[in-house]
Amino acid sequence: MIAQINPNYIKTRPLKVLTRFMSYALFEGRPVTTKGRWINPLVFSILKTVSATKNRYKSIEKPIFILGTGRSGTTILGIVLSMHRDIGYLNEPKAIWHVIHPHEDIIGNYTRADAKYRLTAEDATDDMRQRAAQMFGAYLTATRSKRLVDKYPELIFRLDFVRALFPDARFIFLVRNGWDTCHSIANWSQRLGVEVNGEKHDWWGVNDRKWKLIAEQLVKTDAAFVDIADEVKHFERHLDRATIEWIVTMQEGLRLLQAFPDCIHLVRFEDLTAEPDETLDKLCSFCELPADNTFRAYARQTLHPVPARKPFDIHPKIAPVFHDMMEKLRYNS
Repeated sequence: MIAQINPNYIKTRPLKVLTRFMSYALFEGRPVTTKGRWINPLVFSILKTVSATKNRYKSIEKPIFILGTGRSGTTILGIVLSMHRDIGYLNEPKAIWHVIHPHEDIIGNYTRADAKYRLTAEDATDDMRQRAAQMFGAYLTATRSKRLVDKYPELIFRLDFVRALFPDARFIFLVRNGWDTCHSIANWSQRLGVEVNGEKHDWWGVNDRKWKLIAEQLVKTDAAFVDIADEVKHFERHLDRATIEWIVTMQEGLRLLQAFPDCIHLVRFEDLTAEPDETLDKLCSFCELPADNTFRAYARQTLHPVPARKPFDIHPKIAPVFHDMMEKLRYNS
């Protein structure tokens, strides 16, 4: 399914198909675990040209960023929002973010240089603000969209950086039951992980690049793991690593909700799929998106409850922290 487009998407709002293909082909870039990476030189040529021009593109007003743990429903939420008449949707436009900040690539999609999992307001420069405004503005202009939605879950560790670029940004923190999220991450990595030219490419980055950054830059600085940080970095099983990623991401999200309640909105995946009307009403109100009956009808057709996964044999050293987080998020662990 190219660019997350299916027959119902085409039928509901045909012009949105062009927007999604334009997003997919010219702005998002193709990461290491996908096909079609031959297009990346063209994408970067376009982005760098746009970022360096003095053209006046559409201004970015109240951009919306979807945050959380990957495999928690962020993609389906982004696709549903992309059907709104005002929205242009970018699905993990890591090519754009790599042009904005050259050390943000935690996966190794485009560089093997050092990377930072966390980015703060102090990391944002005037040049970065200019590049971000130009590239995202050019995207809105090209797609004739009024509002931007950017789904890039790891931006949850860069919220201050994003706010330094876009002070009026809105953030959606999507949460999902930990058992389900971790199962989905593990299955994804086992199913789509490949070896290319002697390198392992999977959920954990090129040759575990992402996992090493999680262990060194997130786990080591987390009081919940202070006594077992050295042991955690040697985890090999996908489920154990996924559990760590889910915990540190949920902890960050809850911290942000407390620190910035005016700009971040929590959405539970289970509510989104079981009660789409009510959940999207609250989300659209928070994001100041006008009513759109076609968007609402598409959401009802697309969102359906997903059967829960069974618990797995969680690593005993991290089980207490996992269960505590499940309780904080009101899941019955």
